[in-house]
Amino acid sequence: MIKFFKNFLRLLWRVWFVIVAAVPILIGLPVIYYSIAFDKQKLFTWLKHAWGSWVLFWMGFRVKTDNQATIDPHQSYVIIGNHTSVMDIMVLLKVIKLPFVFVGKIELSKIPIFGYLYKKSNIMVDRKSPRSRKEVYTQVVDFVKKGNSLAIYPEGGVPDPSVFLAPFKNGAFRIAIEHKLPIIPMVYYDNKRKYPYDIFKGSPGTLRVKILPVIQTDQLTLDDVDELRDFAYNLIYTELMNDQLSKEFKTLKTG
Repeated sequence: MIKFFKNFLRLLWRVWFVIVAAVPILIGLPVIYYSIAFDKQKLFTWLKHAWGSWVLFWMGFRVKTDNQATIDPHQSYVIIGNHTSVMDIMVLLKVIKLPFVFVGKIELSKIPIFGYLYKKSNIMVDRKSPRSRKEVYTQVVDFVKKGNSLAIYPEGGVPDPSVFLAPFKNGAFRIAIEHKLPIIPMVYYDNKRKYPYDIFKGSPGTLRVKILPVIQTDQLTLDDVDELRDFAYNLIYTELMNDQLSKEFKTLKTG
C-alpha cells in the first residue's frame, strides 16, 4: 500500500512537470516567437534561462554549481556533458548564460508547440540519415557566426539506466576541432537519480553540476579527434567515479 501511494505521488509529480514546463511556453508564445523570428538573441537567451530556472524551482530542485571554468562571454564553445535526464537540459539552461543552441535529435521536433520552437531555434539531426548528419556541419557555421555556442551530448542520447557512461561519439569533437571552438565539459551527478526516465522513481532535492576547466582545441587537427574524445570521456568518467553517490547508484543499477 505504501509503495502504491509513493508511485501515485511520483506519477502526479511527472504530470506536474508537464504543466510547469508547458504553461510559461504557452503564455509567452508571442514573445518567444518574436525573439526567434527576428533573431533577438539576447532576449531568447534570457527566456531560455528563465524557463529552465522556473521548471527547476517548481519541480523542487535546487542547483549547486561548482564552476572551475573561465568562460569568455564573447567566445563560442562546444558544451558537452553526460546525458542522464531531461533535467540535464534545465540545469544547462540555468547555469550557462551564454547564447547557445542544442544539436539534438529530430524526434524532439514532433512534440506539439515545443517541437516547433525547438526546431526553429536549434540544430536538428536525424542520426539515421547520413545526409542529415552532414547538413549539421553547414548549420553549425551559420549559428557560430551569430555568436552562438553549441550544446551537444556526445553519448548520442540518454543511455539505458544500466549504463554508467556510454561511449562518446565523434561529432562534438570533430565540430570543435574544425571550427576551433573550445570545449566546456559538464558533469551532472544527481540528475539520473533524482529525475530518471522511470516515472515511478526520483524525488525533489539538490542537483549538483560541475563545470570543468575549458579544453582548448586551436592547436588540434582532425587526426586528434579520437584522442580528444577519449580525453573528454575520461574527464567526465573520473569525476563520476570519484563521487560516492554516483558510484553507489552505479552499483545499484549494474551490480
